[in-house]
Amino acid sequence: MSTHNAPTQQSSLNKLLIRKLMPLLVIVYVISFLDRTNIALAKASMGIDLGMSSAAYGLGAGLFFLTYALFEIPSNLVMHKVGARFWITRIMITWGLLSIGMAFVRGETSFYVMRLLLGAAEAGLFPGVMLYLTYWFGREERARATGYFLLGVCIANIVGGPLGGALLELDGALGFHGWQWLFVIEGLPAVLLAYVVWKVLPDRPTKASWLPRAEAEALEKRLAAEQDSRSGGRSAHSFRTCLRDRQVWLAIFVYFCHQLTIYTTIFFLPGIIGKSGHFSPFAIGLLSATPWLAAAVGAATLPRFASDSVKSRRILVGGLVVMASGLLIAAYSTPAIGLLGVSLSASMFFVVQSIIFTFPSSRLSGSALAGGLGLVNSCGLLGGFVGPTVMGLIEQSTGRAMNGLVALAVALVIAAVCSLRLRHGAEERQTTVGTAAAREAV
Repeated sequence: MSTHNAPTQQSSLNKLLIRKLMPLLVIVYVISFLDRTNIALAKASMGIDLGMSSAAYGLGAGLFFLTYALFEIPSNLVMHKVGARFWITRIMITWGLLSIGMAFVRGETSFYVMRLLLGAAEAGLFPGVMLYLTYWFGREERARATGYFLLGVCIANIVGGPLGGALLELDGALGFHGWQWLFVIEGLPAVLLAYVVWKVLPDRPTKASWLPRAEAEALEKRLAAEQDSRSGGRSAHSFRTCLRDRQVWLAIFVYFCHQLTIYTTIFFLPGIIGKSGHFSPFAIGLLSATPWLAAAVGAATLPRFASDSVKSRRILVGGLVVMASGLLIAAYSTPAIGLLGVSLSASMFFVVQSIIFTFPSSRLSGSALAGGLGLVNSCGLLGGFVGPTVMGLIEQSTGRAMNGLVALAVALVIAAVCSLRLRHGAEERQTTVGTAAAREAV
C-alpha cells in the first residue's frame, strides 16, 4: 500500500466495514430498545388493569437497570473470551423470551421480578458492541460508527411509538389486553433475529468471509498496535487499571447524568403528552416519536466531527448544555413548545453518548478495555434507575412530572463543567511530555 493511496484505501475500508456491520447491529439495538422501553406506552392501561401507581411504575421501570448494571462487567468479560457472535446471540434469545413473558405479569411483585430478569438478560449488549467496534475501527472512526449504532435508539422510539400505539388498540382481541399484545409481538423479533446474528456476524476481521485475508490481517495488526500505544508505558491491560483511572470515573459521572435524562424522557414523555390533551394511544405514540427524529439527525451528522480530543470535548460540552436548555424550555412552557424543547434536548442525546465512550476506550486495552467499557456503562446506567424512580415520586407527590426536568437540567450543567477535564489518552500523554520538557528547559 503506497503512502499516496493509503488514506483513500483506508476510507474505502471504513465504508465497507460500516456497510457490512452496522445495519445488523442497528437492527439488534432497535429491537433491544423496543423491548426495554415499551412499558412507557403500556404504563396507563397496564396501571389500570394491574392497579399500579406511578411510583410503582417508576420503580419497576428503573429496576431493569439495577441487574443490567450488575451483570454488565461480567458479561463483557465473557464476550471478550467467547466472541461477539455467540454472546450477542445468547443475549438476544434470553431477553426476547423474557420480554414476551412480560405479558403475563399479574401485579407489582411479578412486574418487578420480570424487569429485574430482563435487565440481567440484556446486560452486556451495549458495552459488548462498544468493545466489538474496537475490533474493527480505529479511534478516529469509532465515534462515527457508534453514532450510527445509536441510531437504533432513535429508530426504536420513532417506530416504537406508532407501533406500540397500534398494538395497544388490539385491546380485547382473543381475550388479551392491548399491553399484553404489545409485549408478545415486540418480544418475538429478538428471538428470530438471534439466528441471523449467529449466521452472519463475524467475531473479528479475520473471521469475515467478505474481507480479503491480507486486508483483514493488516487491519487487526494496525488496531492491535493502536491499542498497545494506549498504555504509554503503563500496564493498561489489567481491569484494575481502569479502576485506578480518574478519567474513567469522570466519564462515568458524565454518562450517569446523561442517562438520567434519556430514560426519564423515554419512560415519562408518553404520559406527559397524554395528560396535555385528549389523544388516542396511536396519536400519543406519534407525538412521542418527534424528539427521536431530532435525535436521529444529531446521531447521523455530528459525531463524525469528533475527530480528535479537543473537538470531542467541545462537542461533548456543547451537547450537554443544549440538552439542559431544552429541558428548561420544556419545564416552563406550553405543551407544544415543551415538546419542541424536549426535541432540542434529544438532538444531542446520542451525539453526547457516542463521544463519551471514546475517552475511556482511548486509555485502555485488553481485558481492561472490556471491563472498563462495562464499568462505564453499568455505573452510568444507574441513571436509568434513579431518573425514572425519582420522576415517578415527583409526579405522584406534585401531580406534575415536568417539575423533575429542572433537576435534570442542573445535573446536565454540572456534567458539562466536569467534561471540560476529560482527556483522551494520547492528549494526556502529550501534555505530560510537554510539561516535563518545559521543566527541563527551565
